[in-house]
Amino acid sequence: MPISRRALAAAAAIAVVLPLSACGSGGDDSGSTDASGKIQGSITFQTWNLRANFKPYFDGLVKDFEKKYPGTHVKWIDQPGEGYADKISADAAGGTLPDVVNVSPDLVAPLAKAGLALDLDKAAPKYKKEYLPGAWASHQIPGMDGTYAFPWYLNTGPLFYNKGLFKKAGLDASKPPKTYDALFDDALRLAKKSKGKVATLANVPTIEDFGRYGAPLMNKEGTGFAFNDAKGVELLTKYKELYDAKALDPQALTATPESTGKKFLTGAVAMNPGSALDLSKFKKEAPSLYKNIGITDQITSTGKVNMYVMGVMVNSRSKQKPAAVAFAHYVTDAQHQMEFAKKVAIFPSTAGSLDDPYFTKQDGSDETRVRIAAADSLKSAVNYTPVLFSEQMKTELRNSVAKALQGKESPKTALDNAVKACNRLLQQQG
Repeated sequence: MPISRRALAAAAAIAVVLPLSACGSGGDDSGSTDASGKIQGSITFQTWNLRANFKPYFDGLVKDFEKKYPGTHVKWIDQPGEGYADKISADAAGGTLPDVVNVSPDLVAPLAKAGLALDLDKAAPKYKKEYLPGAWASHQIPGMDGTYAFPWYLNTGPLFYNKGLFKKAGLDASKPPKTYDALFDDALRLAKKSKGKVATLANVPTIEDFGRYGAPLMNKEGTGFAFNDAKGVELLTKYKELYDAKALDPQALTATPESTGKKFLTGAVAMNPGSALDLSKFKKEAPSLYKNIGITDQITSTGKVNMYVMGVMVNSRSKQKPAAVAFAHYVTDAQHQMEFAKKVAIFPSTAGSLDDPYFTKQDGSDETRVRIAAADSLKSAVNYTPVLFSEQMKTELRNSVAKALQGKESPKTALDNAVKACNRLLQQQG
């Protein structure tokens, strides 16, 4: 899909709901995870809304692979970003899933449970060492053994803040908040000073925010959710205080990444998450903001930032498993990930790649500073969104958070209800 922090956030928020009749015990229902043998034959490779911006790159990738392995043919297809999850679900149910598929971790989970995702720990264990441990683990499913996709590109980003708005509120613009307590204090001060006209944040807390705050998201067995513990309730209570003081944007309950981005551009919001891609946008569309842009780290209680991750899955029922595995690895190997990363502001998931001078050597520009900081943080980053946390579950959490912020339920009751609803949905996954 279009690669940006917002796009990857959206990617992490989409899940497939396969018909329950498709659910199996997991693993490779075709009877074999054996991917050995001659690399030959025709396979289909599906990407997620990448053709418009990266057609020459993928055309070259396919051509080079076919040259390296004579007798292979790769048909590249690209699906629109909207409705991608539904398309995969329909193909899975209809037996028309491509041989190699661009996925996010939560798209993998139902496919793995239905026996449609090849277990790479069995089929291609020799490649595991080539990837960052956290990235390889991102396509593992709680309650199942195995890894069900090659990790592909990663992304993360800093928090941007408006130094001008900080100064107006009497805050030290050279010292942005580094902890949640400092963030909440600064937000309340900004709202009071501006008489409610300037919010600090424009998003309600999501599952990843609960993770960054230190709330346990699932139990150790991976059989139920646990974000309604004391830490989770504490975070939502803090957000309720911000909402009441207008330190959280009044429209946060219905906000989208695009709408919050616009609020930050226009100075209605003082802080917003982003990536190096956003800096050029600020420079072009909001030069006054660009002159006042502050850059700081994601705020986390765990010491580990959130990472968005994309993967490349092999259909366990592919008739050309050797070629499918070889191509999925080819797309995600260190050389090709580095080539892709230099075309757009994303990061490779391969071990050692983040030590390349491109990700470590400063040149004085803000873009490079953001890229280097993000690359360094990714070495220990985690994907806080649980693999089993589906789109329906995200809706349940968002609705419960809204009730708490509006005062219709206490933060504790709201999160208890969200956990109950999410656990019911988890049981229905089969």
